[in-house]
Amino acid sequence: MPESPGSPDSRDATRQLLRLQAWLSPAFPVGGFSYSHGLEEAVAAGDVTDVDGLFAWTEAAVSFGTGRVDGMLLVTAWQAVAESGTDRLMEIAVIGAAMRGAAELALESLAQGAAFLSTVQAAWPNPAVEAAVTELEESGIRPALPIAVGIVCACHDVPVESALPMYLQSFAAAIVSAGVRLIPLGQTDGQSVVARLQPAIERASEAALNTPFEDIGGGAPMIDLASMSHETRDGRLFRS
Repeated sequence: MPESPGSPDSRDATRQLLRLQAWLSPAFPVGGFSYSHGLEEAVAAGDVTDVDGLFAWTEAAVSFGTGRVDGMLLVTAWQAVAESGTDRLMEIAVIGAAMRGAAELALESLAQGAAFLSTVQAAWPNPAVEAAVTELEESGIRPALPIAVGIVCACHDVPVESALPMYLQSFAAAIVSAGVRLIPLGQTDGQSVVARLQPAIERASEAALNTPFEDIGGGAPMIDLASMSHETRDGRLFRS
């Protein structure tokens, strides 16, 4: 039988969803609006010019590039915290900081990871998050965004099966938002791309939950090359 609306389990599930919605919202102050994940260079070069091009670029990022890598990092970081595996978390955080194809993509993830942790701790203080962050800082490790999200969700008892697809959708939506501004496109066009991406997000989530961490890696060379080229572009609107 379904849970009654006022049951403890139902209230816990609602609380978790509300927190996820807040943490992964475009309004959450991590500076996500200032990154395009290489898309600005692709638009300037004429490689992405319309809705279909934006969909293809974002789908590749989710399925083969950063989305694939970040999904596995988030899952493994969540598991490490849930199992009190401090050494494992440190190992994953080091790998997460290195798993970027370009300096701008590293900046994008590391800067947002730091902003995410500081904002969550200011608004939703949690001793377990504080302990994990202190351990990372004392080791000189800067956690990438998926590591930060995995830590926070595990410490707040948010199931990784809920956090992961919402994280990937937030990642994809940020790229689409940049595309709407850069190409430019209408807001409805942008939302149509987000809707078309749902199957890719579901597949990427399933893959991240079931792929051994030893197989971590991605293959989106066009995005990496665009990001490298973007570093020398004059008059940039975005930081990546």
